[in-house]
Amino acid sequence: MQPTSTTSTPARFAWGHWIEPWYLPYALLGAVVAGMIPILLPLLVNQAGSAAQVGLVMGMVSLGGLAAPVWGHLADRYRLHRWLLTGGLFLTTVGLAAFLFAGQPILWLILALIQSIGAAGAATVANLFVVEVHPKEEWDERIGWLQTFYGGGQVVGLMVAGIFSQEYLRLGLWIAAGLTVLAGLLAWLTTHTPPPPAEGKPVLLHPPHSGEWAISSPSRLFHHISLKSLGRLGVSLRSTFGVFLTGWVLTFGGAAVVFSFYPVMMQKVFGLAPSISSAAFALAAGLGLALYTPAGHWSERWGAPRVLRSGLALRLLAFAGLFGLQFLHSSVAGWLAAVAFILVVLAWSLLSVSGTLLVAQLSPAGEGEGLGVFNAASALAGMIGAALGGWVAGVWGYPAALLLSVGSTILGLALFSIKSI
Repeated sequence: MQPTSTTSTPARFAWGHWIEPWYLPYALLGAVVAGMIPILLPLLVNQAGSAAQVGLVMGMVSLGGLAAPVWGHLADRYRLHRWLLTGGLFLTTVGLAAFLFAGQPILWLILALIQSIGAAGAATVANLFVVEVHPKEEWDERIGWLQTFYGGGQVVGLMVAGIFSQEYLRLGLWIAAGLTVLAGLLAWLTTHTPPPPAEGKPVLLHPPHSGEWAISSPSRLFHHISLKSLGRLGVSLRSTFGVFLTGWVLTFGGAAVVFSFYPVMMQKVFGLAPSISSAAFALAAGLGLALYTPAGHWSERWGAPRVLRSGLALRLLAFAGLFGLQFLHSSVAGWLAAVAFILVVLAWSLLSVSGTLLVAQLSPAGEGEGLGVFNAASALAGMIGAALGGWVAGVWGYPAALLLSVGSTILGLALFSIKSI
């Protein structure tokens, strides 16, 4: 991989210039991490465990994002980009393959964390292959294409997961592990560690252009929380930025409840087969990709706070619909629930873009550090939402977990509406 000349910037339609061979293994990672794991892992744990254990396992899947600073530090200091990208993919393989042989809940948690740390490592290093190799004026386009490959991989992964979501869960997880092995091999063959950048570490502001679920997209994991950020965290939390983070944690955690239990919840509450719920998720993810660019335009035209509140209102409507549909004893309820979930995913396109822009605007420590705190808060909220949702579902049932999502979203929306952001 060689640096590209800065003498001229190719036209936007010359897509061949913007795509590199290593985007393919990254698409495979998206297929596994954002597509297959969200369907297969909850179903597999639910077969042998409880709702609380499903929540804890999926919470570990979210928690791996906190390892991003470690991967970024190793890449910057020791110039191990190629090794870390490949190693992260193989670490994900180990976590997935070993999960099939684990019989104890504590091992499930450890292995879920291992695979998520590996995925976070690969996603963290991915941006460095762009910003340390190519000129700054090409970053937006190249990272946009990288995220498009990741999002496209997610759609394909969800469709594949649907095929194996009934009687062949273990085979499906073996295939997921195999895909990460393939991704690791392709990554090793198609990348080379770039030379140290002439300038300091760049600060990016790229609203994600791919579906994230509770797993971070490539641009999201580029920004990490640091010791310097932690030292100024008290000042940040006492500002308007702190109000924003509080509301974000409430709403992100509430959404994590639904995403973590999605295939199990749709099957147990609405009688919708995992193959159908997976297809609905794939449709939603595909449609959501088309909303990221309009969401950016709307944020510029009407302001990011209004777009954020609109996305939360849409998500609240969808969560309330899911909660109400459980009382509709009809075969139509399952299909309506699938439509409601599609709205949940589409709302994320609005929330992701507007939320990222608001962090840059509100963070008193600057956009780079602010995004690091924001990403750490999202990972923690995903873990807490999944674990708390699992406990609630285990004690009172999945309808109560849906009510938890509704309540946390109401609180977050109220906070954003009362307090000026």
